[in-house]
Amino acid sequence: MARKTLTWTMTTMLSLGLVLSGCSSSTTENASSPQPAKETAKAAAESAQPAKKVTIKMMHLWPTGNSATQNKIVNDIIKEYQTANPNVTIEQEVLENEQYKNKMKVLSTSNALPDVGFTWAAGYMDPYVKGDMFAPLDDLLQGDLKDKFVNGTTNAYAFGGKTYGLPVELNIVPVYYNKAIFAKYNLQVPKTYDEFKNVVKTLSSNGVAPIALGNKDRWTGSLWYMYLADRIGGPETLKKAIDRSGSFNDPGLVRAASEITQLVDMNGFNKGFNGLSNDEGKAEFMNSKAAMYMMGTWELPNYTTNKDVPQAFKDQIGFFKFPTVDGGKGNLDSWVGGPGVGLFVANNSKVKEESKKFVSFFVQKWGEHAISEAGVIPATKVDTSKVKLPQMYIDLLNELNKASNITLFADVQMKPASAEVHLNMIQALFGKAVTPEEFAKKHEEALAKEGK
Repeated sequence: MARKTLTWTMTTMLSLGLVLSGCSSSTTENASSPQPAKETAKAAAESAQPAKKVTIKMMHLWPTGNSATQNKIVNDIIKEYQTANPNVTIEQEVLENEQYKNKMKVLSTSNALPDVGFTWAAGYMDPYVKGDMFAPLDDLLQGDLKDKFVNGTTNAYAFGGKTYGLPVELNIVPVYYNKAIFAKYNLQVPKTYDEFKNVVKTLSSNGVAPIALGNKDRWTGSLWYMYLADRIGGPETLKKAIDRSGSFNDPGLVRAASEITQLVDMNGFNKGFNGLSNDEGKAEFMNSKAAMYMMGTWELPNYTTNKDVPQAFKDQIGFFKFPTVDGGKGNLDSWVGGPGVGLFVANNSKVKEESKKFVSFFVQKWGEHAISEAGVIPATKVDTSKVKLPQMYIDLLNELNKASNITLFADVQMKPASAEVHLNMIQALFGKAVTPEEFAKKHEEALAKEGK
């Protein structure tokens, strides 16, 4: 995709006027006049004046209609900020998701982005960062936001060592499991991948689908591959293969593909999984026909607060972290997932510093409101002793607070053409239409062609 790099130049004119008085009597009068007192009085008067009026234009994507709770949270935060800063007015423009993306494209052509807005991570941000449209926000990460974020969440917003966006939402991917099915077959939550495979063997031999999967959507299967790549090769191996500082032919990435084919051979997934959508695959788990289901934390309401889901079923559901692989370089506290939207500040904003202060305030307040009011996990750490939530939320938040790493979804990390190859190869791998070696080779070819 062709991208334009926009360059702006600024010319600053400085004028200096010197008024000289040649009269000696004048000089005497000036010397005897109480000038310092006048200057002090002037300075005191200026400091007593109210702060300069500031208007910050903000654009977000939570309309009242389909995102009422998020919309309310935004308005509450703005009201709180304006109360604390009476000289500041926040003007909002609210658009639904696709309208928002289209408006961003239009505004970018004339470099007229709002002072503060929302962005998605990685590939979405790329043209805006290259066009010098987003301001670096690293100073905030060293200020009030220092150590506030879950480890790894801001990485997806970093380019060339600078951070151009601050995430407000976060999703990670646990393995949900049916405790009643596990108890029926005397199964324990697996801590190692060998233990996990024994769970799969036991369930399959008893005619129970071990794992619910709808891989027609392809990204669902990618989650399984990513965890294996992380646990075998470590959190940096896949990332380096994508950013071209490494290779997809890395033995750890090839072995991860091989483990997928072994799971398929073990009948680890529900029948017909490669032709089912994610919703169809999920139904196997929701109907207690499959024992496990690996998916993002956006599914949490189904197991906690969703009134349409029977309480008896919700009481049966637990979660566990993807197991470690013996001899692998990954650890149990490394998660696959990714931040949702994040805030940016326009680089050419005329109120850039005030906009940064508002963004810092917004991120912190969002973390306080989002989890308890909207059931949305924030990208900032949550003190679980101060919030009232279902126990599964509390347990996952506590796990997040000690996360060692968050590996961003592979297709989000990649450029569009490579992402499409990745998703196609995932489906081919699960369908045993390619070998692990061919899987790695196709990725390497696509990434090398696109470059970084």
